[in-house]
Amino acid sequence: MAPNVVLVTGVSRYVGGHLAARLAANPAVERIIGVDTVPPHRELLRRMGRTEFVRADIRNPLITKIIGNSKVDTVVHVSMSDHGSPGNRAVLKEMNVIGTMQLLAACQKSPLVRRMIVKSTSAVYGASPRDPAMFTEDMGPKDLPSSGYAKDAVEVEGYVRGFGRRRPDVDITTLRFANLIGPRVDTVLTRYFELPVVPTVLGYDARLQMLHAEDALEVLEKATVDNIPGVYNVGGDGVLMLSQAIRRAGRVSMPVPSSAVSPVSKFFRSARLVDFSPEQVRFLNFGRVVDTTKLREQFGFVPGWTTRQAFDDFVRGHGLHSMIDPDHVMAVERGIDDAIAKLR
Repeated sequence: MAPNVVLVTGVSRYVGGHLAARLAANPAVERIIGVDTVPPHRELLRRMGRTEFVRADIRNPLITKIIGNSKVDTVVHVSMSDHGSPGNRAVLKEMNVIGTMQLLAACQKSPLVRRMIVKSTSAVYGASPRDPAMFTEDMGPKDLPSSGYAKDAVEVEGYVRGFGRRRPDVDITTLRFANLIGPRVDTVLTRYFELPVVPTVLGYDARLQMLHAEDALEVLEKATVDNIPGVYNVGGDGVLMLSQAIRRAGRVSMPVPSSAVSPVSKFFRSARLVDFSPEQVRFLNFGRVVDTTKLREQFGFVPGWTTRQAFDDFVRGHGLHSMIDPDHVMAVERGIDDAIAKLR
């Protein structure tokens, strides 16, 4: 049975806005309310159709009134931001963790809320040399994420489980997405592959699993409409080695010694190219792959794009090719060499 009134967080961004648009096109859903701290851009707002946009910060207790007064019965929380996104990391952490806590408190106070869908991340499994070939949903990280978006996601999932214990009448679906990619997606990973010279750690070649943005939206819509509670890994079939992905993007790889990773990361951050966190660097060392058997057999969804197909669609959509400006390459290489030289 489809929900009556759905509240979607983070609708000014790609996933939240396009999910609201999909739900607005579904006549079985009576009403859609989209919240965010800033309005969606004009084109996205147009796509969202009959979605009612409310400018609100989920960290503010006002969210309790919005949920109660609008008689929301389903909450879709997709507003968690990667720390590689533009903005202060401390502010992003507050939005991710404190915002989720306030949202859960608001849901707990409303007896009408019956469903919650949470967009999480496979980053909760961490990244280490001791990782299994594939993580299943009942596995924990070999090394608990200590910072960044991954740590936020671990905390958020803990709060969601606590909410579930306090409100056993609410069906909760937690979706652990592999890295999103696609022609219209902008993340720290897509910006990494857009660099003319892509730094890698000498001696490592990570296994990467990706999820096309269209599959992510389809999973979220299905979870919202069909009500399939549980925790599910969501990722495309197959893997790409980091070296393969760099070649497919037409980029130039530049291996650096592990001792130089920190200064090289600072160089890219100061040049406003890519803002790497320690957890993201670990991911690019070791990679991560999740088992999606439960997604197929219990949730009933088979991704339409493999990891390789999703990555190739990103490459086409962003116009990446091997025709690289030599001057640009030399400038980046000089910056990396300078960063390494400071260690000597």
